[in-house]
Amino acid sequence: MCGIVGAVAQRDVAEILVEGLRRLEYRGYDSAGLAVVDEQCQLQRLRRMGKVQALADAVNETQVIGGTGIAHTRWATHGEPSEANAHPHVSGEHIAIVHNGIIENHQALRERLQQRGYIFHSQTDTEVIAHLVEWELRTTDSLLAAVKKAVTQLEGAYGTVVMDSRDPERLVVARSGSPLVIGLGVGENFIASDQLALLNVTRRFMFLEEGDVAEVTRRDIRVFDQQDELVEREVTDSNIQHDDTDKGHYRHYMQKEIFEQPSALINTMEGRIRNNRVILESFGNEAKTIFDHVEHIQIIACGTSYNAGMVARYWFESIAGISCDVEIASEFRYRKFVARPNSLLITLSQSGETADTLAALRLAKEKGYMAAMTICNVAGSSLVRESDLAFMTRAGAEIGVASTKAFTTQLVALLMLVTALGKQQGTIDNEQEEKIVHSLLQLPSFIEKALTLDKPIELLAEEFSDKQHALFLGRGEFYPIAVEASLKLKEISYIHAEAYAAGELKHGPLALVDAEMPVIVVAPTNDLLEKLKSNIEEVRARGGLLYVFADSEAGFEETDGMKIMTMPSVDEIIAPIFYTIPMQLLSYHVALIKGTDVDQPRNLAKAVTVE
Repeated sequence: MCGIVGAVAQRDVAEILVEGLRRLEYRGYDSAGLAVVDEQCQLQRLRRMGKVQALADAVNETQVIGGTGIAHTRWATHGEPSEANAHPHVSGEHIAIVHNGIIENHQALRERLQQRGYIFHSQTDTEVIAHLVEWELRTTDSLLAAVKKAVTQLEGAYGTVVMDSRDPERLVVARSGSPLVIGLGVGENFIASDQLALLNVTRRFMFLEEGDVAEVTRRDIRVFDQQDELVEREVTDSNIQHDDTDKGHYRHYMQKEIFEQPSALINTMEGRIRNNRVILESFGNEAKTIFDHVEHIQIIACGTSYNAGMVARYWFESIAGISCDVEIASEFRYRKFVARPNSLLITLSQSGETADTLAALRLAKEKGYMAAMTICNVAGSSLVRESDLAFMTRAGAEIGVASTKAFTTQLVALLMLVTALGKQQGTIDNEQEEKIVHSLLQLPSFIEKALTLDKPIELLAEEFSDKQHALFLGRGEFYPIAVEASLKLKEISYIHAEAYAAGELKHGPLALVDAEMPVIVVAPTNDLLEKLKSNIEEVRARGGLLYVFADSEAGFEETDGMKIMTMPSVDEIIAPIFYTIPMQLLSYHVALIKGTDVDQPRNLAKAVTVE
């Protein structure tokens, strides 16, 4: 969600700020704005509703000039989407601020500041921070000191950048629960909520830790930790490719990312499999010591990552013989729970900054979990830095809000983890490991075959053009695949979709079935196939409209009211990953027909960094 970009340089920075915002458009937003300090030490502020392009046009028309500035794309939390609520927010003539996160005590602070004579011009919680800083500046000798005093009064989450036009060569940033990164240049420095925003100006980054406050000038960066101690933060070089954010010949990022999955899965496995074995050290230097003692797995995640965790639960218990629970992070963090002995906590996140998942990790650390591991796509993210073990999925930048390659690479990572953990504990023998690894190595080529179904699925999608509801069915580990498929359809096509374990049909959902309700079934060949066929007959008997994605050996025949999409036969262990692909393609083509914004669906954000 909300994107932040800041710059302190000798050159004009408006174009750098706007380009940074463009690179963060994938995160989801409703308005954009920037503020720059000009040569007369005056604030120039522009804000626009809608796309970043509207702000870019305004910048070109007004010729915003200055070497220090901040910019923001807003995803509305407090206050409706409007120009008045767009960032940056100001206090007086000199203080400007951008902010990601939610200030939970903003109402009490607002009332206190109003009593001091401050007038509020927005409905946002962010404006409270601007006025607090302005107030503290009256009794402190620097912007840094004022920000430090202001943030001690805030409750909630914030990643914020503050600028004072009277001190034009300095930005002050503070991070608590919302990520910020500093980009290091030559005689210039930058700030962003995501390193992708700055790849056109630098490849060197410093990630701020929880509770850090930093002062950034053209030549110096000073970072203070939660104890107000001056600290050094590691500087790393990014290896993210510039063209990761280029759609190339594809119409949408989502389409590009669907078709990137064979190579993404190869990247996930590369260097981590040798001689038909999963390399244990791929999961971290302490993996062997930790894995020896694991008696239980607790997976914490949100959205698509939660669905990946649900698939993995079947694998952990049926393959590795280790009990596994999966819970939504926003629920886990707010309930009383009991940590099982020798339990390994696993967090799943594409961004590594998902607020609820990060908060759940921190809580779990206090509750006696043996160790914490994250499976993540972003090196240097908060989950990676705060976990004992980290496994990077290497999916590459995922721009589309609806996750595709992040999901399948998470599944591959989880299956590799199940294999390594089971092997280490003796529940998986050499023959089983070789079989799993062989299937994994074949998976990219099978995904290529699934992608050849793009045109037939496009034709099938036309039958969804007038539909308002859909049901997805699966059994066993394919039930969470059905859940993921329903999530994709509702995310980007705005069709109401639900998923059920097929055996649950008779316990209520059958009441919804009629000739206007598409029922999509995931039907591989496995031990539950005959049970699934019985569930399909329940739908047929009630006049339902069936679309069955079936293994070529499953024995289905197309009839009136039931269309079959024949799938190549694949090994059972990798089938859940394989069957994800046609579900993604179906959602994509239905969205095209519906005319929705595929990459940036309404009301949604890519990186959910607030509760």
